[in-house]
Amino acid sequence: MNTATVDGTQILLIETDETLAHNVSVDLQESGYETAIAQDAISGLRKISEAQPSLVVVDRMLAGESGLWFCNRLRATGARVPILMLMARDTVEDRVACLDAGADDYFLKPYRADDFLKLVRLYLQSDEETTEKLRFGDLGLDLATRRAIRNNRTIDLTMKEFELLKYLMEHPREVLTREQILENVWGYDFVGESNVIEVYVRYLRLKIEDEGEKRLIQTVRGVGYVLREA
Repeated sequence: MNTATVDGTQILLIETDETLAHNVSVDLQESGYETAIAQDAISGLRKISEAQPSLVVVDRMLAGESGLWFCNRLRATGARVPILMLMARDTVEDRVACLDAGADDYFLKPYRADDFLKLVRLYLQSDEETTEKLRFGDLGLDLATRRAIRNNRTIDLTMKEFELLKYLMEHPREVLTREQILENVWGYDFVGESNVIEVYVRYLRLKIEDEGEKRLIQTVRGVGYVLREA
């Protein structure tokens, strides 16, 4: 068993199923993370201030208030901690509801330790101190604050929105296939068909075109996406 801990990295797990909570907690601890566990959404909100987690993992289906309710309430406080949601269903409606509630990403049951830990590492990987900014036209991306800037308007991004926009801005005017985006932004394989890229592109467009700015993320039908002027 790996007993070394990742300094300052606390993960809050909100899970009603005691067996699943135990298994996930053990896997996280063996990977070097400290864990705190809450069995419902309300106690999970209380533990946020106590644990000050670097990441929150919450099941959509909880005893009492749902994981969606938890995400909505937490985001209403202004908290920007990354949230991963455990979900049993993978419909378009489920994915959109997850993101609308404020979750950064989701993991589909049944629980698979290797795939889950890859996703956790993706969200907890530390970035080197940098003042670097990417720019394309009137769109900028601050790599230190993980915020976009367009026409002097600062735009807050979730972790995955930031990673997707960063990848597009690192490859301007280059048509990127869905496979390239999945491999380089998500870093793990999806099981079956998924329109997760389309969902995140939709959210990015809503944010960076909020004031009627021209579209920069263009769809290449049947291939993928490209960052270029219309």
